Amino acid sequence: MNLISPACRDALQHWLDTLGALAGRSQNTQTAYRGDVTEFLSFMTLHHGERQGLKALERITVSDMRAWMADQRSGDISARSLARKLSAVKSFYRWLAEREGFEPTAVLSTRAPKFTKKLPRPLAEDAARAMIDTVELQSESDWVAARDVAVVTLLYGCGLRISEALSLTGADAPLPETLRIVGKGDKERIVPVLPAARDAVDRYLQLCPHPQAKNAALFRGARGGPLNPRAIQGVMAKARMQLGLPSTATPHAMRHSFATHLLSAGGDLRAIQELLGHASLSTTQTYTAVDTARLMEVYNRAHPKA
Repeated sequence: MNLISPACRDALQHWLDTLGALAGRSQNTQTAYRGDVTEFLSFMTLHHGERQGLKALERITVSDMRAWMADQRSGDISARSLARKLSAVKSFYRWLAEREGFEPTAVLSTRAPKFTKKLPRPLAEDAARAMIDTVELQSESDWVAARDVAVVTLLYGCGLRISEALSLTGADAPLPETLRIVGKGDKERIVPVLPAARDAVDRYLQLCPHPQAKNAALFRGARGGPLNPRAIQGVMAKARMQLGLPSTATPHAMRHSFATHLLSAGGDLRAIQELLGHASLSTTQTYTAVDTARLMEVYNRAHPKA
């Protein structure tokens, strides 16, 4: 049985289309929101014993929201994940209320569970360099090894997300001194490219057996198709085991390391915000907490009176 009425399904799709067209939400974000809101609407169908049309959704009460929150908490879901689901539901209801002209207070007044924001887990400078060196040793194929080194060097040297690195095309090669990157929410930024990163990409291109085309992916998989991010995640997992690094030493940790090491060297927070493509300075300020935590760790370990 389909638990969502056609009218609700159409409204959900319209909202997602609006998010993509007007709010610039990425496809991954839209997919996550679709799953969260679909799950919520399905619960309400089971909770009330019938499919919920748009009019029924207007009558959702505080008690209904408590029932949904309790159901979510009874499962194996973290407070952070539940807060994200509630945020998606509120966003959908805010849009639906404006469109249909009803009062969404029962939904919007629901409090999100409290959770402690996780600080980024960057690698130490020597560990980041060791990661790049060790990644090169994971493949018997010279061109694959060069490819993996080039990708990881871009993550650390330019602060790219792995999706951004893998979205580069043949038209971007050879890499210029600066790259125009389109990140989350179609936010554009200009990123300087270090000589080491350009050299790593040049070496990969010299060894890559697949012909380069301007409209094709720059980084290729073994069969010549676009490189899957899981390949880089896998090769870094092997490298971190050899180096004895924690499971947090992921591709995204190289981006965290880029920001933290710049900040430690005296980098300006606003400049780092631009380099990372953060919409809000508060997101970038997380790295000041990381740097302070590292400073206190050194202090407590080294000071005679600590």
